[in-house]
Amino acid sequence: MDRLVVSAATGPYSVVIGNGTIDALATEMSAARLGARRLLISSPRVWDFHGPRFRKAGADRTPILIEDGERYKNLNSVARVLDALVKAEADRSTVIIAVGGGVIGDVVGFAAATYLRGVPVVHVPTTLLAQVDSAIGGKTGVNHPLGKNLIGAFHAPSLVVADPVVLETLPRREFRAGLYEVIKYGVIAEPALLGRMRDTLPAIFNRDGDAVAPLVAASCRIKAAVVSADERESGLRRTLNFGHTVGHALEAATKYKRFRHGEAIGYGMLAALAIGVSRGITPKSLGEEVDALITQLGPLPSVADISAKDVLAAIKRDKKVVSGTLHFIAAADRGKTVEVTDLSDKEIAAAVKKIGLRT
Repeated sequence: MDRLVVSAATGPYSVVIGNGTIDALATEMSAARLGARRLLISSPRVWDFHGPRFRKAGADRTPILIEDGERYKNLNSVARVLDALVKAEADRSTVIIAVGGGVIGDVVGFAAATYLRGVPVVHVPTTLLAQVDSAIGGKTGVNHPLGKNLIGAFHAPSLVVADPVVLETLPRREFRAGLYEVIKYGVIAEPALLGRMRDTLPAIFNRDGDAVAPLVAASCRIKAAVVSADERESGLRRTLNFGHTVGHALEAATKYKRFRHGEAIGYGMLAALAIGVSRGITPKSLGEEVDALITQLGPLPSVADISAKDVLAAIKRDKKVVSGTLHFIAAADRGKTVEVTDLSDKEIAAAVKKIGLRT
C-alpha cells in the first residue's frame, strides 16, 4: 500500500493506493476523522459490479445513482445529486463518497462544493484515468455545450482511495483511455514511465497488478506533488494540461459523444508534439517515441470528419485562455515542458491537420 499526502488550502488529505484498499475504506475515513453519516453516489454500471464491496463503507442508505459518461457531465446531473442530498437531509457533517470514473468524481465533487457551500467528499475512483489523474487535485465541474469544464469549482477531497483491483472489470477501451494520461506523466515528469509502459504492455493489458499498480502509484505521486505546489493552477499545475488544449477541443467539437477523455488527450498530445517539433522546442525523437507508444495502445476513434476550424473555435473558448492569451504546454524534452503564449492559429491548424483533421 502506498500513501501520499496532498497539500490543499483546506488542509492536507491522503491518497491511499493499493490492492484491497476499498475494503479498508471505512477504517481510512474514520482515521481521517470524517463524519459517521456517509452517502454513496455512483453509477448503475459501477454499482452492479462493485456494490457489495462498498457496503462495508458504512453507508446508511441505498446509494444515489446517476448516469456516467461525458454526455452526462452537465448541470442536470449536478441538480439530480443536489436534489438527492436535500431529500436525504444531508448536513455539513455528512460525508459524500463518489464511487466511479472521472465524470462521477467531477459531478459529485462539484455538487459537494456547492451543497451547503461545501461538504466533505471522498473519491473512490474506479477507472484507470480517474485513479491516475482526475480524483486528485480538487478540480470539480461540468461541461458546457460550447466548452469542456467551463463550469466548476476547486473543492479538495478529504480522502482518495485508489484500488487497482477494480480495474479488472473495466472494458478494454476504458482501460486503454487511462493509459494516455500515464503517457502524459511520462512526457512531462518521469520519462522512465514511457519505457516501463512499452516494455510491459502485454502485462498491463492483462491487468497484472505488478504491472499496473506502479503506473498508478507513479502517476499519483507526480500529480500530488504538482497540485501540492500549485493548487489553483497559477503556474506549475499548467504542465498537467499537456495534450489537453486540442484534446478538450476535440471533445467539445464532437459534443462529448465520440471520445473517451483519454482518447482525446492522446490526439491532443500528438498535436502538441507536432507543434513542439515544428517550433524546434521538442526533440523529434520524443515525438516519434510517443507516437509509436500511442499506436501500440490500439486504434483511436477517427477524426477525419472533424473540421480544424471547429477545433480552433473550441480552443478559443477553453478555460486555459486567460486575458485573450492561450497558455499552451509543449514538451521541451523528456520530463521537461515549456509554456508557449504566442501560438498562432496557423500553427494549431497545421498540427491538427497532421493528426488527421480535415480543413
